[in-house]
Amino acid sequence: MNDFARQTQDFFAAAKDARIPEQVQAIAEDSVSKARETYGKFNTVAKDGAKAFEEATVAAFAGAKSIGDKVLKNTENNTEAVFDAAQALARAKTLPELLRLQTAFVQQQFTAAGAQSKELFELSTKVAQQTFESLNAAATKTFDQIKKTG
Repeated sequence: MNDFARQTQDFFAAAKDARIPEQVQAIAEDSVSKARETYGKFNTVAKDGAKAFEEATVAAFAGAKSIGDKVLKNTENNTEAVFDAAQALARAKTLPELLRLQTAFVQQQFTAAGAQSKELFELSTKVAQQTFESLNAAATKTFDQIKKTG
């Protein structure tokens, strides 16, 4: 047996009957209890923060979906307008009628494009603002909970 092994055996033999003072045990138990309580509080804050962020994210995705739906609806409307104009142009009997129909279609599409752009801009602004407000509220709530916990 080498010196280290012998010293280790001697240490454990001497320590086997040693008692930990009650005050040290009480401090250790209190520390574990406080650490568990603090962990519980921060865990709750973390879960609440994750839930709030998830809700804000769901709202943002819903907003993005509404923008996508609007773009798709505009595309459908514009495509239908093109087919209707093409059909009208194909039925034109004279060159002046054809030019009148083409001019009317272009004017109609410029008007529609302006209205669609305005609607899309307003919707995008609304979605961005709602998303920002949701994320800001979630962050504020989480930070307030952390302050109260700490």
